[in-house]
Amino acid sequence: MSRSLSQAVLLVDGYNIIGAWSCLKKTRDTAGLEAARWELVEALTSYSAFENYQTKIVFDAHYQNTSSNQEIITGNLAVHYTDFGQTADTYIEKACASFRYEIAQSLISRVIVATSDRAQQLMIQGYGAEWISAHQLCYLVQDTVCRVKKKSQSRKQSKGRFLANSIDPKSRQRLAELRMGLK
Repeated sequence: MSRSLSQAVLLVDGYNIIGAWSCLKKTRDTAGLEAARWELVEALTSYSAFENYQTKIVFDAHYQNTSSNQEIITGNLAVHYTDFGQTADTYIEKACASFRYEIAQSLISRVIVATSDRAQQLMIQGYGAEWISAHQLCYLVQDTVCRVKKKSQSRKQSKGRFLANSIDPKSRQRLAELRMGLK
């Protein structure tokens, strides 16, 4: 019996993305870092669900004396805050190293890391993970939003305000026959 591959894992260097996306930088500068973090979470929630990615956004607590914690946002998205002294980069590198086994065992299909940090890019590729830049992720998220809108608009468009206009001719004929007591 063949084992099917599970979904891909997307690891996101949160502060790197916030610093690279102009909309998130603007939010960070006007409303604060917390607002920018949650704007990123909201953007990636839909994207992760649509692409069926198991996404983890990693924020480092490098300069804060806190212990690590994780918030589960949805079934596809979690936010992880690292331990004091640990960077998001080291967390992501360790995660990529641990995912090598899961890929080899076909437990996950692939690992993708989103960051524009060049040193990080080289390190994670050494572990067999794929890399996308912050700008590529921004484009992919925006493209997905457009595809979702188009999909929902095509469902909403009907040929009129009556239910009968939105069903196929054969069903419409059958309903007419039932209404008239035929058959």
